[in-house]
Amino acid sequence: MNKKLLQKLCETPGVPGREERVREVVRGHIRGLFDDVSEDAMGSLICTRKPTAGSKRKPTRILICAHMDEIGFYVRHVDEMGYAWVNPAGGFDPRNLFHRRVLVCTSKGDHVGIMTAGGKPVHISSPEERKQIPEPLGFYVDLGMSPKQARKTVRVGDYVVMHEPFEEQPEAFVSKAIDNRFAVYCAIEAVKKIAKSGGKNAGHACEIIVAFTTQEEVGLRGAFTAAESVGADLGIGLDVTLCADTPGVPEADRVTKRGDGAGVMFMDSSMIADTDLAEAICNVARKKKIPYQRCILPRGGQDGAAIQRSGHGVRCAAIVCGTRYVHTITESIHKGDLQATVDLLAAWIKTIK
Repeated sequence: MNKKLLQKLCETPGVPGREERVREVVRGHIRGLFDDVSEDAMGSLICTRKPTAGSKRKPTRILICAHMDEIGFYVRHVDEMGYAWVNPAGGFDPRNLFHRRVLVCTSKGDHVGIMTAGGKPVHISSPEERKQIPEPLGFYVDLGMSPKQARKTVRVGDYVVMHEPFEEQPEAFVSKAIDNRFAVYCAIEAVKKIAKSGGKNAGHACEIIVAFTTQEEVGLRGAFTAAESVGADLGIGLDVTLCADTPGVPEADRVTKRGDGAGVMFMDSSMIADTDLAEAICNVARKKKIPYQRCILPRGGQDGAAIQRSGHGVRCAAIVCGTRYVHTITESIHKGDLQATVDLLAAWIKTIK
C-alpha cells in the first residue's frame, strides 16, 4: 500500500476551483501509465490508456471519474480588525468548525489560522449561549497578524482548507480530504496494478480513461464537461460513501460497515446505477474473492451521475469505499476496505472487452 502517495494527496490543499496543486501531484505519479494526458478548460486531468490486449475491433471506452477537490472556503472579506470572513465551497456541518486550525492559501504563501465563530468563551457564556450554532457564513479566521498585515497578506478570493496531519492507526488512515483523495489514489493504484499484471492476466482490452475531476463538491461540474468530451461507453464514479457503523446511528442507516470491503453503490440521490453493470461488478468481486458490500446512500451524490447523463446517456455504476466522519478533519478509512476498492476496480476493468 502506497501510504506516502495517499498522505501527499490528502495533505495537499485544493478546494473546488483551486485544484492545481493536487493536479500536479497526480501528474507526478502517473508518468508512463497513460498514453495521453490533457487538461481541459475546467482543470480536470483527462488521462487515456489505450488497449494492450484483445481483438482489433473498436474497444469499449470506460470513463472513471475521481474528483480532486475537497470541501473548503473562499475568503470573502477581511475586516478592519484583520479577521478573514469566509464563504463555504462544499457542504459543512457547522458543529465541526469551532476552533479549528486552518490553512489560508494566498499568492504570498500559506498561513496557519484559527477558524471559529463570534461569541463568548466558555468561562463567560451562559448555557443557552453555548447551544447556539451559527451557519458557516458566521465563521471567521484569526491569522494571528496585525490588522494591517492581515489585510496586506490576504485578499478576497484566497482559499482556506482544514489543516490537520494525516495519521495512521492500526487498521485505518485518518485525515482531512480522504473525500476524495482516496479515489484519486485508488484510480492511480488500480491502473498501476493493471499495467504490472503478467502471464495470462497481462494486458487489458478496453480503453481506460481516468478523469481526475474538479468541482465535484459544488455540483459535479468538472465531471459534466469531462464526460461530454470523452463520450464513454461505460462509466464509474469513484468516491467515498458513509460508514456510519458508530454509536448513535441505527443499523439501517449505516450505508456500509467497516471491514466488509469495497462498496458497490446501487443508488444515491444523484444516480441510480445500471443494474446489470452493478451486478457485474459484484460478480467480479465474488469470483476474485474480493470483499465487497452492496449499498444505497439516501442523500449525496458522486461524479458517476454526470457521466450517466452525458451525450445520449451512459451505463454507469459507482464503486465506493465506506468512510467514517465524512466532511470533517478526521475522515477515517479502513485499510482493508481501501485495498479491496483498488483490487475490485482493477479486476473489473480487466473483464471489459
